[in-house]
Amino acid sequence: MSSDYRNSPLDDSFGRYKVSAQERKQRIRDVFNRVASRYDLMNDLMSFGIHRAWKRSFVARLPERGLFVDLAGGTGDVAALLARRNDRRVVVLDPSIPMMCEGRTRKDAEGVEWVAGEAECLPFADASIDALTVSFGLRNTTRLDAAIAEVVRVLRPGGTFACLEFSRPVKWFRHLYDPYSFHVIPRLGAWVAKNPAAYEYLVESIRNFPDQQRFAAMLQGAGLESVSWRNLSLGIACIHQGRKPPQWSGER
Repeated sequence: MSSDYRNSPLDDSFGRYKVSAQERKQRIRDVFNRVASRYDLMNDLMSFGIHRAWKRSFVARLPERGLFVDLAGGTGDVAALLARRNDRRVVVLDPSIPMMCEGRTRKDAEGVEWVAGEAECLPFADASIDALTVSFGLRNTTRLDAAIAEVVRVLRPGGTFACLEFSRPVKWFRHLYDPYSFHVIPRLGAWVAKNPAAYEYLVESIRNFPDQQRFAAMLQGAGLESVSWRNLSLGIACIHQGRKPPQWSGER
């Protein structure tokens, strides 16, 4: 990967604070372990339920069959959508055991497999996965460039990577969206999840994640081709997609 795309602002931060990589990893894990039981409810409240439509749109554009791994799959809502097709084998990978325990109780996730692991060190062989997805989780990695490199490593040549993530809204909408993000979401976190600090971190992590063009450039720099992105809800969220070249040589 080109050095131009290393050292994301995410890598040495936790919200507004500068922290070591190990401290970042532990703090993020603590956040999700604490909010696991209220995570899905908070997503509905924060987005007024719109995240469900975003995820349906995300899944609708993916390949119809193969081995799918959903990175940072948490409670398995995206995995459950993926698993609706019988010709897909779906694996959730997440570092938070409490999040996956919540997911195992889902009635719509029957047949989904659950694996504890981190995006920066995937427990899969080279060129073994047909499609790798991640929804609102890549910004919680410890090293973004390392996670993307692992994605490329485990994808089969011709395999698909797709990421649904918060991004930069169109400029005229930001004066409405920013106050909601910084003031309303942490208050919801305090009221519903009893953890305002966790949701302050989540809001800050959105601001530190690369915008649409820069993240697309990171994927291209890692070697993916046919990279594209599509805004949802005026750019509040964005679907990024790319493909590992069918004639992958490992050289970039």
